[in-house]
Amino acid sequence: MQWQNMKWQMMRTEVIVDCQSSTVSSMIRIAHNYLRGKPFEEYQESSHFSQFLQWKWLERRPVTKNTFRHYRVLGKGGFGEVCACQVRATGKMYACKKLQKKRIKKRKGEALALNEKRILEKVQSRFVVSLAYAYETKDALCLVLTIMNGGDLKFHIYNLGNPGFDEQRAVFYAAELCCGLEDLQRERIVYRDLKPENILLDDRGHIRISDLGLALEIPEGQMVRGRVGTVGYMAPEVVSNEKYTFSPDWWGLGCLIYEMIQGHSPFRKFQEKVKREEVDQRIKNDTEEYSEKFSEDAKSICRMLLTKNPSKRLGCRGEGAAGVKQHPVFKDINFSRLEANMLEPPFCPDPRAVYCKDVLEIEQFSTVKGVCLDATDDEFYAQFATGCVSIPWQNEMIESGCFRDINKSESEEALSLDLKEDTHTPVSRPKRGFFCRLFRRGGCLTVVSSEKEVAPKRH
Repeated sequence: MQWQNMKWQMMRTEVIVDCQSSTVSSMIRIAHNYLRGKPFEEYQESSHFSQFLQWKWLERRPVTKNTFRHYRVLGKGGFGEVCACQVRATGKMYACKKLQKKRIKKRKGEALALNEKRILEKVQSRFVVSLAYAYETKDALCLVLTIMNGGDLKFHIYNLGNPGFDEQRAVFYAAELCCGLEDLQRERIVYRDLKPENILLDDRGHIRISDLGLALEIPEGQMVRGRVGTVGYMAPEVVSNEKYTFSPDWWGLGCLIYEMIQGHSPFRKFQEKVKREEVDQRIKNDTEEYSEKFSEDAKSICRMLLTKNPSKRLGCRGEGAAGVKQHPVFKDINFSRLEANMLEPPFCPDPRAVYCKDVLEIEQFSTVKGVCLDATDDEFYAQFATGCVSIPWQNEMIESGCFRDINKSESEEALSLDLKEDTHTPVSRPKRGFFCRLFRRGGCLTVVSSEKEVAPKRH
């Protein structure tokens, strides 16, 4: 239809050109003025508008714990455990991060929890875990996220053979991390907690950044201050509580590349017993040491990323992620193909293996005492438990075949009811899938009232 073609052309124009120019703004305004007239009236009278309303109705259905099947615990976070879960209706697997309400209230973590949820909603990146649903139970607030069956980088670095990776594998993960940081910085988000535990592998071997609890959106033209992160991975400017923008993330990338190759972080060896103050002093004053495991290119990028002065650090000199991608260590990485998911990872997890601790090894949370939940918390819960997130939910519907199932059922039904009036043979009602029957019960789809055969009208 004409209105569809113009709509997509307008969206394409907004992405490709600078929308701040007066010429482009004028073009967009003209297109909007045209589309809101007769084309939109035609759209409202078409079957496409009816389908749109059906899908938006389904998308906004309430989400509760009964929407999912819950399976084994995968790990634990600051406010609760993470378990595997499955959407009952589609079979799609996710990871459910449960934040205990009493633990949040006791530690005054409402702002952190809501901040993580809102940032996850905003970021749509192949290299950052996606938020699909947010809901609440009596005891917990739940974030339903991309499931990463391959485990985290810490498990792979330290639990599968000798500590560390070969350089080719480390460089591939670094390239994907660079793309993830670029996507975050495009939304003006500084992550601030890069470490192996927060980098997860999917079942193909690609990585995603997870746990955005310390991430922060930085307003345009401003800087932030905050001594947050993990001991041993915080940048010197963070340790010194100075102002910064995105520089701590490029320092964190340097720490990760070093640890993936060497087998321990640059300023503290694995399981080394050392006080926090000593680690902070090493970060601010010491120079990291390199073994024969590092090529000259690997040494170079680590040194450039681990530069103490943030204004001289790679990625912080005005070039951003583009400057990091141009480093010789990435000479064999085609970033266009990488971002299009067209490169095969150097390691593919075994689908029969479990890349996490045994359930019995995961420590249980203690009971929170002395905290009572009341009506004053309801406003916070209402802001958090907003149901499904549009883009991941739509992807789930497409991947699971539900979108095709609904549209096919509707088109078949419309065809069967549009038979010629002089047809005398009874027409059997088209067989519908589970989703079509589910949506019908909600009163969303327009269907024929009888479940029996439909006979055409006769003169």
